[in-house]
Amino acid sequence: MTVALSPQYRDSALSALAGAELDVLVVGGGVVGAGAALDAVTRGLSCGLVEARDLASGTSSRSSKLLHGGLRYLEMLDFGLVREALHERDLSLSRLAPHLARPVKFLYPLKHRAWERAYTGAGITLYDTLALGGGMPRHRHLTRTSALRVCPALRKESLVGALQYYDAQVDDARHTMFLARTAASYGAHVASRTEVIGFLREGERVTGVRVKDLEFDRIFEVRAQQVINATGVWTDDTQALVGERGQFHVRASKGIHLVVPRDRIQSSTGLILRTEKSVLFVIPWGRHWIVGTTDTDWSLDKAHPAASSTDIDYLLEHVNSVLSTPLSRTDVQGVYAGLRPLLSGESEATSQLSREHMVGSPQPGLVVVAGGKYTTYRVMAKDAVDAAVHGLNRSVPKSCTDRVPLLGADGYPALWNQRRILADRSGLHVARVEHLLGRYGSLVHEVLELIADDKSLGAPLTGADDYLRAEIVYAAAAEGARHLEDVLTRRTRISIETFDRGTESAQEAADLMAGVLGWTDEQKSREVEHYRVRVEAERESQEQPDDETADATRLGAPDVVPVTPN
Repeated sequence: MTVALSPQYRDSALSALAGAELDVLVVGGGVVGAGAALDAVTRGLSCGLVEARDLASGTSSRSSKLLHGGLRYLEMLDFGLVREALHERDLSLSRLAPHLARPVKFLYPLKHRAWERAYTGAGITLYDTLALGGGMPRHRHLTRTSALRVCPALRKESLVGALQYYDAQVDDARHTMFLARTAASYGAHVASRTEVIGFLREGERVTGVRVKDLEFDRIFEVRAQQVINATGVWTDDTQALVGERGQFHVRASKGIHLVVPRDRIQSSTGLILRTEKSVLFVIPWGRHWIVGTTDTDWSLDKAHPAASSTDIDYLLEHVNSVLSTPLSRTDVQGVYAGLRPLLSGESEATSQLSREHMVGSPQPGLVVVAGGKYTTYRVMAKDAVDAAVHGLNRSVPKSCTDRVPLLGADGYPALWNQRRILADRSGLHVARVEHLLGRYGSLVHEVLELIADDKSLGAPLTGADDYLRAEIVYAAAAEGARHLEDVLTRRTRISIETFDRGTESAQEAADLMAGVLGWTDEQKSREVEHYRVRVEAERESQEQPDDETADATRLGAPDVVPVTPN
């Protein structure tokens, strides 16, 4: 098996972290932290990565799941950010993660006559021009009749015509996990459920961190010449542990998304709609649509951002303004809320705060990276490691991550062409093989080997038949999943793709994970109950009118995952 984030790997990673001094230690297992670990280790630096919860458990599993330049940033005249993001989008599609990223087309309905077509058309022409050479089809203008042909769900009177253009999407949580696993394959020491509780100092210099292993309730020290704080919306909190004021501050902006079945909106294309505050996307997502997002200030528990009833009504109201058959609350299969880490500025409106990123070194031995957007994670990671290298005072090779494909990318196009052969060999339907290829790429062979050894793993998971039982086992054995919530919310998307939010699948998934992680019956029961209570608290929050009353922790959601007995 390719280097895996197995339970045994975690043990060895913790031993290595507590051993010799590292060149670079990254704090934060989101997309930027995982990207920084990959950047550092592929420059020949010894590197560790610690994350207090699960990989991608914060912002990096709760985005709109798009790799895009951001059309609205053109209106802000932020051409540099858009150009950079489009370059990174195309890099992921073509070289870095072709098994995880894929093109997606969007329809932009026009409500006014000539002036809007000219204005919007000029913007999307510029968008295409900034992405020149990326291989995406160029946009095209559509009449109202043509637009209704590709999206029959639209009300005829809601548009006079449309523009269609292309962007890309990715499963953000799996992409982040693949970044961390690729870093591990090059020698980085990656450990989730390890919380930084303090920083080590020699005089004014930061020399490492004190961490708590949340799985086994033990504390140890990790020494490093450079520490990179890549904790997103927790940047200020992490900086406070150093005992110094940060050079810049991060403000959390909440965005929520609804997941509805594909048959509720008759369309062969995604949609992008202008709202009074920002834009609204309707994004194809397998057998579902993702509808989002909102953009509001959030000052409550960062670990548990909650969608309120008002948030849900806002999205339904805006998407229903153009649909011939409106969506109702009963159509909503899943809801998720995430926080954008925006750099604090003069504007009071979070939608106007910068999506640029900043890198600083507030103390010797410490680098802080903050802001930015998911699509530009690689540039942020590179800039952070550049700053750390500056503090090492020795010659280090330049970043090469623009030429380092993630695990699973190598050979993916050939395997996609051979998918029917793989289906014949494995005994699975070709649709199942396509599903697996889109989640594992060339690592699909490792999942198929599990099925070859145990035919029962080739069956669908109870209550979530889009996923095979083997995928649950593989998540625990190779993808760093330590708890039931990790599997149902991030390694798979069962928690937002089923009306029961994964509660029907929970027991069977726990049974499958137990065989890998050595859980007792008591531990399995705790995992299932923890997940059930979490779902109930989130459901209740979504019935509350505003953020203050919808706080999921206040409503009884467990704040920490149960500790595994030693």
